[in-house]
Amino acid sequence: MDGFPILTTMMLVPLVGAILCLFIGGAAARGVALAATLATFALGVLLWVNYDIGGAQWQFTERAELFEGFSYALGIDGIALMLIMLSVFLMPICILASWTSITKRVGEYMSAFLFMEVLMIGVFAAQDLFLFYIFFEAGLIPMYLIIGVWGGDNRIYASYKFFLYTLLGSVLMLIAMFWMVGEAGTSDIPTLMQYDFPAGAQFWLFLAFFASFAVKMPMWPVHTWLPDAHVQAPTAGSVILAGVLLKLGGYGFIRFSLPMFPEASGELAWLIFALSMVAVVYTSLVALVQQDMKKLIAYSSVAHMALVTAGLFAFNVQGLEGAMMIMLGHGLVSGALFLCVGVIYDRLHTREIDRYGGLSINMPYYALFFLLFIMASVGLPGTSNFIGEFLALAGIYQTSTWVAFVCTTGIILGAAYMLYLYRRVAFGAQTNEDAAAMPDISAREWAMMAPIAAAVLWMGVYPESFLAPMRADIAALDARIASAAPADDSQLADGPARTEAANAIAHQGGEH
Repeated sequence: MDGFPILTTMMLVPLVGAILCLFIGGAAARGVALAATLATFALGVLLWVNYDIGGAQWQFTERAELFEGFSYALGIDGIALMLIMLSVFLMPICILASWTSITKRVGEYMSAFLFMEVLMIGVFAAQDLFLFYIFFEAGLIPMYLIIGVWGGDNRIYASYKFFLYTLLGSVLMLIAMFWMVGEAGTSDIPTLMQYDFPAGAQFWLFLAFFASFAVKMPMWPVHTWLPDAHVQAPTAGSVILAGVLLKLGGYGFIRFSLPMFPEASGELAWLIFALSMVAVVYTSLVALVQQDMKKLIAYSSVAHMALVTAGLFAFNVQGLEGAMMIMLGHGLVSGALFLCVGVIYDRLHTREIDRYGGLSINMPYYALFFLLFIMASVGLPGTSNFIGEFLALAGIYQTSTWVAFVCTTGIILGAAYMLYLYRRVAFGAQTNEDAAAMPDISAREWAMMAPIAAAVLWMGVYPESFLAPMRADIAALDARIASAAPADDSQLADGPARTEAANAIAHQGGEH
């Protein structure tokens, strides 16, 4: 692998496929898109196999100086590796999910997905601050088009809301990036991760980045774009939105907010915990009363991502490892749940829960897959989400007993709304003849469901294979932020007062 630009190649393959799809269209575009995504996944497996767990922190690095202050710099650590693998694993499944349901402008649709794959790999591999920003923001465009062109009846409203929410937060982040480069004299991300920015400036820099990452997660109360986007998006759009795009916020906290602004992260941990606790309980209660399956799963995503943010700001290894494992597990499980909704939506063209019932009678294989993914979402031991939730809660508990208690109630509520959903869809008497007449999953749908089911069980039974590549990088991050960690519940409760005191000291320092 020495000297072979595998990261660039992984972006070139879907890029060439995207350009081809624009020109050929129709059924041929489906074949090209599937071949391109499978080839990219094969390169991803090669990347994982050749990743040296005990080696340097940054591997497969590529660098070309384009002009002063901007470099085409790529490289990955274990955290980026796992998120890239999640992206390239889900993408062929998204193409299969769109095989028959997308009938208009097929070439442009497949092209949009392939462009999005390029940008997602670029986000996780970028090692230049401005290169990251370009990939981070450009990812909005294909998803905006996917929702706006191929979405539901209210797609224009949902696509504009998605675009405006996510763009506005990122403007502040760009301004902060310019200041950081002027201060540190470099746009190299690994260098900036070790740079000690002034304590007074960190507070404002943290808030500027937080404005962008909080929307991407999405955190309460800037989460309202997500249910609309999911409901209006086509099935594959929901899969990639929940599976990968929501993880960009968490990745941003890990890569930028925590290592670059550790003091500010410690000072504002109380704010993150407060928002996370509200989100876990509030969105779980909202999910409990939903009648639209996609909306229910969308609100459950907000609750799961709140557990991620609480774990990240617990300032310990268990919290960080748990947050990463939840992101990976949620990426698989939420994507699979949206696929399950898509399978029956393609047959009956409704997402209303009450229109179904008793599907385990006429669709037993579908009901089995759906049950596995429901149980994984609940955090059943032996499935992907269990280890992440266990580690995250263990980490949160070390920092704050109360935050851990509230987050645990969210998991209990999660079991309530997920099992309630499954009971209404799969069990009970079949009162709707059209639902009772639906055929079980096809060979194509087996090809979509089986790989995710295998990954969910693999991650649950042998989580070490996912944790091992990330462990050294998480330990390094923990060492970087350890000195800024909030000590206990009482220190967290004093957070607002300590933040004001820090700002006053910084202001006095500026006057002198």
